[in-house]
Amino acid sequence: MAQARPAGASWANYENIMKLQAAHFIDAQRLWERHMHMAKYGATPAGGVDRQALSAEDIQAQKVLLGWGSELELVPARDAAGNLFLRLPGLEPGAAPVMTGSHMDSQPTGGKFDGIYGVLAGLEALQAIRAAGIVPRRSIELVAWMNEEGSRFAPGMMGSSVFSGSSTLDSILSIKDSRGISVQEGLEKVQAAFPLVPLWPLQRPVHAYVEAHIEQGPILESESYSIGVVSGIQGKRTFSVSLQGEEAHAGTSRRCDRKDALMAALQVVQALSALCNDDQDIVKFTVGRFQVKPNAPSVVPSLVEFSIDLRHPDSSVLQSLGDQVELLCAQNAGPCKATVRELSNAISLQFPQSMRTLISEVAQTQSISCMDILSSAGHDARYMHPICASGMIFIPCAGGISHNEAESANASDMANGAKVLVETLLQLAA
Repeated sequence: MAQARPAGASWANYENIMKLQAAHFIDAQRLWERHMHMAKYGATPAGGVDRQALSAEDIQAQKVLLGWGSELELVPARDAAGNLFLRLPGLEPGAAPVMTGSHMDSQPTGGKFDGIYGVLAGLEALQAIRAAGIVPRRSIELVAWMNEEGSRFAPGMMGSSVFSGSSTLDSILSIKDSRGISVQEGLEKVQAAFPLVPLWPLQRPVHAYVEAHIEQGPILESESYSIGVVSGIQGKRTFSVSLQGEEAHAGTSRRCDRKDALMAALQVVQALSALCNDDQDIVKFTVGRFQVKPNAPSVVPSLVEFSIDLRHPDSSVLQSLGDQVELLCAQNAGPCKATVRELSNAISLQFPQSMRTLISEVAQTQSISCMDILSSAGHDARYMHPICASGMIFIPCAGGISHNEAESANASDMANGAKVLVETLLQLAA
């Protein structure tokens, strides 16, 4: 039976009542089994997950999530950016909600836990609140953000960026994947799949946001901590580079006459790699996508397109390096034409100390070990940070392996993360 705040009780006391009740209802086995079930949608032969944003597999996974939400009598909704919501109504439905969640899409050779853990840990938290018979003052919403990974559509974190107002809806609709399918076409398929799910407006007020996630690094495991209290997120700039050359016969064209886009691209990548080579090994420079056209054995390549992912915790260093990319590409393109397009520019950030303190205290109250940790990877919490009090909870992942089919996590750590999450959410929603 649901309960409101006891008559005459302070909100602080009510928070303690809720805190003692809800965490006991976190079910490690249920949380694990839901992860294994979700991993079926986009399952790869090697045991990983390939679930691209707005794909058929993504839609199937969303249907499952909606079904679990319906069993808990959560209120479903979508928005125009493809974000999916499940709301646990509070005593004051007009108050700005507390939100939690992450993403359901993956890398092409992704694992069973990246992103989806934050969604399913959030669902587990809401189920625990229901089981405890608690109705918080503020509504609590679970969100599955659209296209966090940026694997199918670049850049990533589209859904949270549009929701927060950092990007406009119009700016993402025409973006196409490698097969020429646009975001707008993908969104239309999702709309057709869920015609009865109501559409909520973008850029709604939010009181607070907490995102649970696997660490995607080795620190928590190596230091034997169950929870990482995320202090902030290192900065990231992403670029798309194209080298335009000219097709020629591999057997008859002279080297001095060629406009070989591949040779030009190799020179550019080497120059960029040298720029980003630091003795401290702090700069993270990655060319993760490389496409050659016409990609024929006996034809000199006429076009090469590749991606740049550049990261550094010091925003000034990140800006300096990123600002040199376009000039360096032009200087090393040889006879080809270099075109550089910046896709995203996100400076390093720190989460509010009050949020970090709350998460730490919640973990310590439950005798769950925790440590402060910086996130080297980007997350949707980046875009929620400017609009509301935001924070993140990390759990260990085996060997620090992520964006890999071998990605793994421990059921006990997953449950501990959900216990810290549920009590954090209840304190924020009280």
